[in-house]
This record gives sequence, C-alpha cells and structure tokens, in this order.
Amino acid sequence: MSPHTRDAKKQAKARQRRRCTAAERLARDRRQAQRVTEALQQALHDLGLPSSLVAELEGRLRSQQKLLGKIVGVMFPPLFGCRTNAELCRVRGWDKNLPSRLLGALPKRSWLKRLRRLGLEVLVPLWRYAASMSMATRSRWQWTWVGDDSVFKKYGDQLGLVGTWWSGQEHRVLSGIDGVLLVVVIGDGKLVVPVDFAIRRPDPTGPGAPCRDKLYWLQGMLDGRMAAFRRRGVALPPPMVVADSWFSDSKLMRHIATTHQGTFLVEGKSTYTFKLPDGRQVKGSDLQQPSDWPWRESPHVPGVRYVRLRATSPTYGAVTLIIVHESGVELYYLLCLETDMSGPRLIRAWKRRHWIEHCFRTLKHLLATGACQVHSEEAYYGHLVLRLMGCFVLLLDCCVLPFLTLL
Repeated sequence: MSPHTRDAKKQAKARQRRRCTAAERLARDRRQAQRVTEALQQALHDLGLPSSLVAELEGRLRSQQKLLGKIVGVMFPPLFGCRTNAELCRVRGWDKNLPSRLLGALPKRSWLKRLRRLGLEVLVPLWRYAASMSMATRSRWQWTWVGDDSVFKKYGDQLGLVGTWWSGQEHRVLSGIDGVLLVVVIGDGKLVVPVDFAIRRPDPTGPGAPCRDKLYWLQGMLDGRMAAFRRRGVALPPPMVVADSWFSDSKLMRHIATTHQGTFLVEGKSTYTFKLPDGRQVKGSDLQQPSDWPWRESPHVPGVRYVRLRATSPTYGAVTLIIVHESGVELYYLLCLETDMSGPRLIRAWKRRHWIEHCFRTLKHLLATGACQVHSEEAYYGHLVLRLMGCFVLLLDCCVLPFLTLL
C-alpha cells in the first residue's frame, strides 16, 4: 500500500469515528472488547490449562486469575506443601516449562508497569492519610528515597543480561545480573515499598556505545516516579535521596537539587579532597581518622557523635560534611551539597539506607535468580517483578499492622 493510500484511508476512518454518536462508539468498543476476550480465551485454551485450576487455588491463594495462580504456584511451591517447583509440577501434572512461556508472553515494560502501579497504589493513600494528620504524625511518616544496586549470581547459559560486576557484599567480581532498585522507606523503616526496578545490561564487547550505567537508571527512575505522583495530584515535598558511595556523582546531585529541590546524601570516599573555611586542605581519609574535631551529641541519634562541617570540593562545589562516630563501627563521613539540614536529620536519613540492604539480602534468596530457567529478557523481568511484588506483600503483612498502631 502506497503512503498516499494509507494516509487517505487513515483520514477517512478518523472522519467516520468523529461522526459516530455516543451509542455507536459504545457499541463499537463492546464489539472490540468481545473480540479481544474471545482471542484471549482461545489462547488460554491452546495452552492447555486445566479447568479445575481455579477451584484448586481458591482456598489457598484466593486468586481470581488461574493464569497468575499457576505462575505463583510454581514460583512459590511451599504454599502448596511442596519443596521444589519440580515436585509441584509432578504432583499436579503441570508442564514445568509453561510458566516460563507465560512470563515471556508480556514485554518487560508491561511487567514494570505493574510494579510501579503497585507502589503508587500503596503510597498515594498513605500520603493522603498522613497529610490530614498532625505535624507530629507527619514527622514520623517522612519518606526517604533509597537507591541501590546488587549483583544476583547467575550461572549457566549466558543471557544478554549476564555480565561481570563488582559485588560489594562479597568484595569480588561476580558473573551475574546487576539489578538497580528504588524503594521508599517510610518512617524509620517501618514500611519499605519498592517503586521501580531495572536490570543493567553489560557493555558490548568490541565496537559499540556503552550501556546505561546505574547513575542514569537511578536518575530516570526517580524522575519517572516523581512525575507519576504529580499526575495523580500528589504534591510531594523535596525528596531526600540516599545511596552508597558508588552513586556519588556531581551531575546526579545537581540534577536532584535543581529539578526536584531535593537532597542527595551519599557516603564519602577516602580519595576526595576538600577545602575547609579556615583554608585547610583535607582528604577523605583524614575525615575517616580520629582527630580533634568539634564533636557533638544529640538525643535524636543516641549513641552517635558527629561533626558537621562546611567545605568546598573541586568536583561538587559547596558541600556539607557529616563525620559520624558510632561504637563498634569504623569512622565514616557523609556528603551532600550545601544544605541547612541539621546533622541528626541527615544521620537518621542515612540509617534508613540499611533497610534496602536488608531488603536485598532477603530478595537474593526469595528472587531465586539461580533457579530461574528462562531464555528471554521478558520472562526474566516477569520472574523478578512477580517475586518483588510477592515479597512486598509478605513484608506488608508482617509490618503494616504494628506500623499503623504508632499513629
């Protein structure tokens, strides 16, 4: 079909749609929905799902969709009294390769939409409820955006997502999948809500541009989530973003400060250099050693001594430094662009970062990336997103009731 013919038919269809009345448009939409429903039923029939699947899963999972129930059943076999998914498939007479085909039926963008929508549906009602409470209650419901990445060990056939990454937990280079996760920590860790997730691709060997790094992913995820809240009519305060030293980038800090008027707090490195107001030049390693600093204490951070300094960095410009001394912990310092926030508030925000460490250590076992035997990127995203959502529901059931009693 020539471009002129295609454009003419497109314009004719558009004029026909404009001439339709409301009743005709409703009838047309119903016919389209009926065709889609029949196509979906035919596709499910071709997959060979048992007709009694809903009745089998209703008592334990209360699932309204037999397709999702079967996927969750294979991914979480202990819910059905089986130790492994192979045992579950053998007992139930299921095809063990069916979940991988179903997970790969949707594109990765559809899986990520479900995770992002879950985060919005949980956080928006909480924010609107807390906004109607007193200042003391809102202070206990402060949000901290925490970003981190982790390497999930993956052995076997090399997928397009598997590369060699440095693991900070094991202090060595691993062959696996590097995932970047953005969560919102409410209060002092009473509730941790995952809001976005991405898998980094390794850089191509030979010619070709490098793939997106974790700094790019964190910036994009934060911008997207803030825009999603604005579209829902939720005006969030300037975000407090916390990450480890691997995310300490001057461009990312300035972007958060200028775009969202927020604060990006990271742990400083020993190689950084700073100039103090009295003219002294210090390195990050000097801030990590005991010295005659003007130490302070605060009842808001019991058991912690700190030093708050203003300095100038050749990379970051005017910055605020917080040297932290805790019993049983090596001396470290925190870094952010110049801010008027107090030292205890920054320290408390930094301590909430450890909740994502707890999340990742738990998820590394529950995500079961080593046991995920799929052969496409879409199926892998489906596996990880479903497990993320399932882990969040389990943590929500354990934490939300004690959390709400604090109001």
